Amino acid sequence: MASQDSFGAKSTLDVDGKSYEIYRLDAIKGEGLDVESLPFSLKVLLENLLRTEDGADITADHIKAIAGWDAAADPDQEIQFTPARVIMQDFTGVPCVVDLATMREAMAELGGDATKINPLAPAEMVIDHSVIADVFGSPQAFERNVEIEYERNRERYQFLRWGQGAFDDFKVVPPGTGIVHQVNIEHLARVVMVRDGVAYPDTCVGTDSHTTMVNGIGVVGWGVGGIEAEAAMLGQPVSMLIPRVVGFKLSGELPDGSTATDLVLTITEMLREHGVVGKFVEFYGEGVSALPLANRATIGNMSPEFGSTIAVFPIDEQTVDYLRLTGRPEEQLALVEAYAKEQGLWHDPSAEPRYSERLELDVSTVVPSLAGPKRPQDRVEVTNAQDSFQKALADYTEDKAAKATVSLDGQEFEIGHGAVTIAAITSCTNTSNPSVMIGAALLAKKAVEKGLSRKPWVKTTLAPGSKVVSDYYDKSGLTPYLDKLGFNLVGYGCTTCIGNSGPLIPEVSAAVNEKDLAVVSVLSGNRNFEGRINPDIKMNYLASPPLVVAYALAGSMDLDLFNDALGQDQDGNDVFLKDIWPSPQEIETTIAQAISSEMFNDSYKDVFAGDERWQSLPTPEGNTFAWDPESTYVRRPPYFDGMPDEPEAVTDIVGARVLLKLGDSVTTDHISPAGAIKKDSPAGHYLAEHGVEQRDFNSYGSRRGNHEVMIRGTFANIRLRNQLAPGTEGGVTRDFTADGEVTSVFEASEHYQAAGTPLVVLAGKEYGSGSSRDWAAKGTALLGVKAVIAESYERIHRSNLIGMGVIPLQFPAGKTADDLGLTGAEIISISGIIELNDGTTPKTVTVKVEPAPGTDQSFGETSEFEATVRIDTPGEANYYRNGGIMQYVLRNLLKA
Repeated sequence: MASQDSFGAKSTLDVDGKSYEIYRLDAIKGEGLDVESLPFSLKVLLENLLRTEDGADITADHIKAIAGWDAAADPDQEIQFTPARVIMQDFTGVPCVVDLATMREAMAELGGDATKINPLAPAEMVIDHSVIADVFGSPQAFERNVEIEYERNRERYQFLRWGQGAFDDFKVVPPGTGIVHQVNIEHLARVVMVRDGVAYPDTCVGTDSHTTMVNGIGVVGWGVGGIEAEAAMLGQPVSMLIPRVVGFKLSGELPDGSTATDLVLTITEMLREHGVVGKFVEFYGEGVSALPLANRATIGNMSPEFGSTIAVFPIDEQTVDYLRLTGRPEEQLALVEAYAKEQGLWHDPSAEPRYSERLELDVSTVVPSLAGPKRPQDRVEVTNAQDSFQKALADYTEDKAAKATVSLDGQEFEIGHGAVTIAAITSCTNTSNPSVMIGAALLAKKAVEKGLSRKPWVKTTLAPGSKVVSDYYDKSGLTPYLDKLGFNLVGYGCTTCIGNSGPLIPEVSAAVNEKDLAVVSVLSGNRNFEGRINPDIKMNYLASPPLVVAYALAGSMDLDLFNDALGQDQDGNDVFLKDIWPSPQEIETTIAQAISSEMFNDSYKDVFAGDERWQSLPTPEGNTFAWDPESTYVRRPPYFDGMPDEPEAVTDIVGARVLLKLGDSVTTDHISPAGAIKKDSPAGHYLAEHGVEQRDFNSYGSRRGNHEVMIRGTFANIRLRNQLAPGTEGGVTRDFTADGEVTSVFEASEHYQAAGTPLVVLAGKEYGSGSSRDWAAKGTALLGVKAVIAESYERIHRSNLIGMGVIPLQFPAGKTADDLGLTGAEIISISGIIELNDGTTPKTVTVKVEPAPGTDQSFGETSEFEATVRIDTPGEANYYRNGGIMQYVLRNLLKA
């Protein structure tokens, strides 16, 4: 649909003899409208509205609202942002394709055309989350892990191949290629898009929160839930408020000995402390020009750890140089530079755009750092790591002296608390960055030359984000040294960071569990939440790739990495970290000699074709998918069962019970099923009942296309603490249909739903922080939860709850569940929701709390409080009225 172009912005741009249609930002003039001093990110949103102005959802007033943006104001202006494309990984992407396939059937059942359910924006999926590091420390590790991956995921991959053929504008990057974020910045990102002769900024939404890695190359994009991504694919804009924008000024350069990882952990700590949830963060200043693009991508990747929506860098020479290095054609480079300069999107290091808030960092002050043991914002200087570990240990054990003896390969050794049992160079945050990857390999080379080796209890893995990393390791001759230390290639994908670390060394695992040791993982990723990395490991630390190698050599967090010896050389002399740490000059020289644009061209020339395994998979055909009733991987979900073509009236919630009462910082990792499926869990019982052997259970992530598995794994994280069942950990609750006995969350939910009892969840601050997991919301809804009442939310999960028909409410300011006397054993009713039927959104609703007969109560009288309704935009209200975003989209497409 053509723009109404109220400002006469439509124009042309000639680049090297080729003409493109553009919408000029400098055409927006008028009193109080100042485009030139806008932040880079808001200029991109402004162009988006100019180009998509339809006079209804997107009007001249919306355009003026951005052009005249008040940096000091709190967000209150809704806009409709239309992303240029959608990017997915397979864990979150498979449910998207399952839902699209189901929508096709629902469309047909409602009398519509099934083929209308089709991506209207380019959609690309990278299969990167399914490989598990089962085999490690062996030359055969990569091949064997890929074989196992195909054996486990055959049904899913056949389904995706069907989707690639059935849907237009949907492409799949097969397994064993790379991680979605690295493939995105190295190949898929355009920076400036061209479609139907129109040039415009590349923007995207992705089904992984770390989509923000693409912010490093000047692309405004962020993670959304799978349900939002589906809507974007179907042409629905993303409803959002014009955000506050935090300007982060950089000066100086990284000192010797500090890495991009140290920089990003420092920035993470600063921004978490400042508070940037729901805000855009934008980097500017002289220090940006000195920051290599790979470092920018590393910072952009960690935006969800800051809590910000994006963490973006404007376009400059570094951007164009990177596009050239990664094999983009010269025509594209010329367009990017010309377009950015024409539209005021080219970085001026001396400019001071108008920002809502400002921070500043002299990069030269950054020191070597870790983050842990359970949150990415908990930065620890390496010099203080041992003391910090010992202080944190008190939260994990009362017996600090516990030790275990392990016999392995004819050796006997002793391990205690703090033993490093996983050292993983993981694909997401750092492997797009040659400086830290070459640094790790050079450190490995120097260690091997000194006669050092990894400690025998450490599981060592290398999972690069693309094949280019292996190419430059091979060309520089560094691969053998990493192999010698056990850092053999295990796969190109998201392994340890997502919970696909595979089992610990069996003898080590047995010893850890026998003595209940608080052992450690060290990984170069971005997430270290409790229970995420490996069920045997209680403490997890984020670190740069060189420090990962160093800790594999040291074997313990309970030592001074800088001053204690890592081992002895061939002559029995102590070897210290400083003896093997590579200099910046060594790293730069190796990069210059080992990396070329030809590597990227070779790696990506047939990126969608896949290997022989992929090409030989039998592929179903047809416009609708033939569901296999026996499949335990891909099943038709119930979202549209019995759905009328017009939405039913919204109702209040009466007589609800509390399914869970949770504390602060409950992440989507705590809510959404992730990691291994335990034999004695509800999901394990389901699979066993369907004839699946335990060895073939695979992970929850790989079974996201089966709602029956995922419902059973929702709220089942082994570290979840439900205050309704004090003294327990994991997915259990009290079932008040069975006299309050403690049972699994899933079984209690079944009983409540059978009795027709609605459910609510009570929670503390920052509910739903972490990855953009659609199953955190889908599972919540399918368990029968109608409302969540929390002290505060993080953006993506709050939005996803609405997208699944669950209303997010907030306790009165400054009040907690405990302040209000709630134990979780009460009966709860919520009135005022029905006002949504009038086309308005109430600011508050009344929550009535009644004591339940025969249960423990801290009070005996009925009470009430007003809860804030966190449906923040009219678009979200429409989704809720329809029972969810998918139902809303389907009804709109049916009407069209």
